[in-house]
Amino acid sequence: MESVSLCLDEPPEVVNAGVGVHGASTAHEVFRLPDLWQLHLYSYVGRLSVEGAVHTIRPGRVSLIPPDTEAHFHYRGKSQHLYAHVRLRRVGTGQSVPLMQDAGSEGPLMAGLLRHAVAALPVSAARASAEVWTVLWHIAQLTGSDEPGHRHSAVTLAQAYIEEHLAEPLPVPVIARAARVSHTHLTRLFRAETGLTVIAYVRHRRLERARHLLQSSTLSIPAIATAVGIADLQAFNKACRRGLGAGPRAVRATALR
Repeated sequence: MESVSLCLDEPPEVVNAGVGVHGASTAHEVFRLPDLWQLHLYSYVGRLSVEGAVHTIRPGRVSLIPPDTEAHFHYRGKSQHLYAHVRLRRVGTGQSVPLMQDAGSEGPLMAGLLRHAVAALPVSAARASAEVWTVLWHIAQLTGSDEPGHRHSAVTLAQAYIEEHLAEPLPVPVIARAARVSHTHLTRLFRAETGLTVIAYVRHRRLERARHLLQSSTLSIPAIATAVGIADLQAFNKACRRGLGAGPRAVRATALR
């Protein structure tokens, strides 16, 4: 087994979480959880075999093993990992995720979230669920390939940068630098995944945030214009009419009605 189908539209139920310590008394163990997923974040070197596929275990790698799947772990002495055993409902569209992959720069963040889940579980199952749900979303977005069904990590990074900097100028080369790809490559990836150019996506996100602030807050229109990076009121008025179908005052009035 090389990949799994992960549904994350609803939070997981965390049944158990902790630090697993293995390999002290035996070099080979077999695990199968009939109803639960196994999530492991490793800090040792070993080998995992699932349905004939062999995966190398290294520090910083993360694996997801579906319910009722026999997993063979091969250790090289005392071995430790963070784990969570979770129940997931098959709600929404499943995402194809590699069974084993490198967490990379996300590893420390995931480790921290899992440790929070371990600590929270005895007192708050809801908090543990929230922590593990976040880890699962990070895992689902680790893969940065161009394969169908996968979001490229550069697009994810670019979108995150855009959301954090909507109030600032957002030239495409700056966004591309934050996404760690060239201007040309980001443009191609963005159009393939969103159907929009980077500039059109930025415009769309600015206007959606403006709509939210106009209809859900008492913030002044000039302050909203500045908050979404279109400080010139005439330009903001034109952008709202073009993108939202009405000027700022009219958009705000729709919420009152």
